[in-house]
Amino acid sequence: MPGGRLTQPERQQIALGLADGLAYAEIARRLDRPTSTVTREVLRNGGPTAYRADLAHRATEHRAQRRRQPAPRGAQASPQPHGRDAEAVHAYEETFTTVLMASGMPKMTARVMACLTLTDSGSLTASELARHLQVSPASISKAVAFLDSQGLVRRERDERRRERYVVDNDVWYQSMMASARATAHLVEIAREGVGVLGPRTPAATRLENIARFADFVSESITRAAEQARAILHAQPEPDPDPDPEPGPETP
Repeated sequence: MPGGRLTQPERQQIALGLADGLAYAEIARRLDRPTSTVTREVLRNGGPTAYRADLAHRATEHRAQRRRQPAPRGAQASPQPHGRDAEAVHAYEETFTTVLMASGMPKMTARVMACLTLTDSGSLTASELARHLQVSPASISKAVAFLDSQGLVRRERDERRRERYVVDNDVWYQSMMASARATAHLVEIAREGVGVLGPRTPAATRLENIARFADFVSESITRAAEQARAILHAQPEPDPDPDPEPGPETP
């Protein structure tokens, strides 16, 4: 039933579809399910190359059992600010994580990035991340190292000298610029290969075309990031008054 929990036969159909090289959208269409359901199911359980229906089904049952277990005495869910629905926030965090994973980000790295992005402060310590995600500090450290290398987080010390990991408005701009620099480096290496392989040879021609393509992409990323940077700092415009008070009529 669309919207309900996936059944074991449906998971077997997903595994068969992946083995046949079908896209998530086609697998979802055959199951009469949203594409996001299939995408999230696959990425949560090993990805398209390692997905196994039996293991995915057992993992889902295990997660459901854990959710049904009563919380320890005295333990309470952290209150959500701004009157947010805790379950809705958790579900959205999983969805956001899935999208980051689909873009190529490792699972734990995506979880850390989603957690940082969805906090109002945009800043958490390693212990706060480990507690929220229920993982070891070592897992957090590895994920943060990757994000730092991509320019997606920055580190700073708070008043208690604790290292905090920050996702602010500018990290997306810095990440785009890092991507542009990496692409520009590819251009240099490709053109170096043209000289090594000999101009006008088939391999050199291929490298030259790669260099031209990557050069155009690098310049485009840089230009677009510079032009769009102000959007990251823009404040939302106030909603217009939907029903303004009528003014006095003029004769």
